[in-house]
Amino acid sequence: MLISQCIYTDEHNIKKMFPANWTSVTVFFLLGFSHYPKVEVVVFVVCLLMYLSTLLGNVILISISILDSRLHTPMYLFLSNLSFLDIWYTSSALTPMLANFVSGRNTISFTGCATQMYLSLAMGSTECVLLSMMAYDRYVAICNPLRYPIIMNRRTCVQIAAGSWVTGCLTALVETMSVLPLSLCGNSIINHFTCEILAVLKLVCVDTSLVQLIMLVISVLLLPMPMLLICISYAFILANILRISSVEGRSKAFSTCTAHLMVVVLFYGTALSMYLKPSTVDSQEIDKFMALVYVGLTPMLNPIIYSLRNKEVKVAMKKLLIRNPFNTAFISIPK
Repeated sequence: MLISQCIYTDEHNIKKMFPANWTSVTVFFLLGFSHYPKVEVVVFVVCLLMYLSTLLGNVILISISILDSRLHTPMYLFLSNLSFLDIWYTSSALTPMLANFVSGRNTISFTGCATQMYLSLAMGSTECVLLSMMAYDRYVAICNPLRYPIIMNRRTCVQIAAGSWVTGCLTALVETMSVLPLSLCGNSIINHFTCEILAVLKLVCVDTSLVQLIMLVISVLLLPMPMLLICISYAFILANILRISSVEGRSKAFSTCTAHLMVVVLFYGTALSMYLKPSTVDSQEIDKFMALVYVGLTPMLNPIIYSLRNKEVKVAMKKLLIRNPFNTAFISIPK
């Protein structure tokens, strides 16, 4: 941490040194929150708790979805995919940060930085698409229940899930490959806790207009457009909920929709403010905290909001905990 503090003081002095290719840089220094020592300790504890909670919640959800045949439905197929990518998303960003804090080195290799950048972009982009598809699934289930099994059949659901992954991974590959060939200004100090693409671009000393255009197009396709689809889907869902005669049923449905929309606003709102803000706005310190929301907080909340509150999931958890695998195995053995 002391090393990163010393480096931070010299950041502006060395930024205009001779250009260097990415391939000539072997190590990057991640400043993170090291110039705020008291804040850094708090952030470490919070991130550790968020990471452990994310792992626990998402692993439980994936396990239940696989083991309980009654949860082999389109909704839980999408939720299992969301849980799987959230584990990777959080791990790619928070694990190196937590490890660096413990070791006190705050460094990452060139390969590690490029990999981290790609994984973070891929998982985030996939989540943007997948959340909109999940909203569409709920719209069909609630507003068109009779045709739901036909519209959202297994083949369609697998194609939607696979399409989300392919879209996220390909767009991330385009963004990452557009940054790697650029020359750096002799500076390997990244003012972030992860190899965030916007923070890395600040080290580049050549024209980045093309890269920024590529990122703008991809950001528009993956942020406001999916969010618009989610809002339209939930508008129809809420209109359908208003027709429910039972006050208790209407209240429960509103509570569920509100919780879903809260997570959506947190995820898309922070990402929008990061990737679609004017280039003249420099808010690196604020960006770090906003990044913690979409790489740490929302992956932790997703399994709680979308599934662990559901009655069917609670029932499945109780049955799996009560079941004795030794008795089951003993009974199944023929005499």
